[in-house]
Amino acid sequence: MNVNHLVKRTISSASQKLPSREEVESVQQVLRDAEFVLWSTMQPRDQRHSVEVLRRFDVLAPSAQTSERAAALLHDVGKNASQLGLVTRIIATIIGPRGKRFSLYHQHEAVGAGLLKAVSDARTVELVAGSCHDDVAAALRDADDI
Repeated sequence: MNVNHLVKRTISSASQKLPSREEVESVQQVLRDAEFVLWSTMQPRDQRHSVEVLRRFDVLAPSAQTSERAAALLHDVGKNASQLGLVTRIIATIIGPRGKRFSLYHQHEAVGAGLLKAVSDARTVELVAGSCHDDVAAALRDADDI
């Protein structure tokens, strides 16, 4: 568990401010319509985080395909299933996958990949699932390490 990542993420997650109109428009340019619907269901803190991850990913992987850029935006879409707020996410991170909701939170990659399977490119799904270990996947992990 990277403590610095967790502290930075907690601080940036405190606000439930919505992404700007410009940020939402930039997301729409990357995602398929059905993917955008799923992205829109994410908590505002996760939406803002995904936009920042995409910005960082674009620097780390400037020749990434659209499907790979979509994965940067959708990498946390599975967190919705747990229905946890900021404080309960912190608790879940500390105590682990105890109970249904905390387990769903810890399995968010697999949950997200399952949600995307019917609406996304296979490359997007495998990156969200964390099941590939190539340079693009490494760039996505690094971009997420905020």
